[in-house]
Amino acid sequence: MPNDECFKCAGKKWDVAQNMPSECFKCNAKESIAVGTELLVFGEVSEEQIGLRYSILSNSWTYGVRMNQPWYQFASASLGEKAIVAGGFDKFDNVLNSAELYNSDTRCWVTLPSMNKARSMCSGVFMDGKFYVVGGASSDEDILTCGEEYDLEKQSWRVIPNMAAGLNRGAGLPPLVAVVRNELYTADCLEWVLKKYDKKSNVWVTLGPMPLKPGMREFFNVAFCACGDRLLYTNDFRAYRRGRIWINSCVPDNDGPPQWNIITERDGIEVTSCIAMGC
Repeated sequence: MPNDECFKCAGKKWDVAQNMPSECFKCNAKESIAVGTELLVFGEVSEEQIGLRYSILSNSWTYGVRMNQPWYQFASASLGEKAIVAGGFDKFDNVLNSAELYNSDTRCWVTLPSMNKARSMCSGVFMDGKFYVVGGASSDEDILTCGEEYDLEKQSWRVIPNMAAGLNRGAGLPPLVAVVRNELYTADCLEWVLKKYDKKSNVWVTLGPMPLKPGMREFFNVAFCACGDRLLYTNDFRAYRRGRIWINSCVPDNDGPPQWNIITERDGIEVTSCIAMGC
């Protein structure tokens, strides 16, 4: 088994990380959340859900930290030492409106009030100190265009009509969203453009094109996240049975189109998700 690796944006180099314990998650189905200096990974092994915790400080994995209710394909995001997960499926494939909060200081999960709508394959972000769930579906036929906002102080949810209009990527894929300086962005892979959410008018505004390598149109996986004041966008192209990825970076500018720069390229890797830690 090759070593797990991470890319350090500051030094623009790849570094070796301790390998995840060798248990095989069922059907490779696992969920990951970065919170504080920890990476939490959940999955099913031998019909039982397990939780793993990676510490970026000690470069080590430990067991435990399971959620109160096992679920998958949920929305998640973190703010400081706290993370929230919401929606998704339970082990019987029922669509959920449940939510939980994790505190990395106490390493405990707390059940939160339920959302107004059950949804799976949705995305989550923190913006202006509140947690947002964007997009998703309540069933195969019912694609949701609304979002929901959770106020941590009031401990209540608010539905935002049309917040996710046009963001669902189809084929059961959640929207690609990220927040920089309390502004919400999406990588629209249908139109291949970067868009910004206008909070006042509740509409998405196109800023400019997403990066695409010249002559290569057949990208298999994409991921999108925020790291400090930058947006990171990764994709892979499979050729000759090998994966190759590009990590692109930009500082969004309201006065002009995004200026993307490739900060690293790598052979032999395929993109499944993109998580920024320590930013």
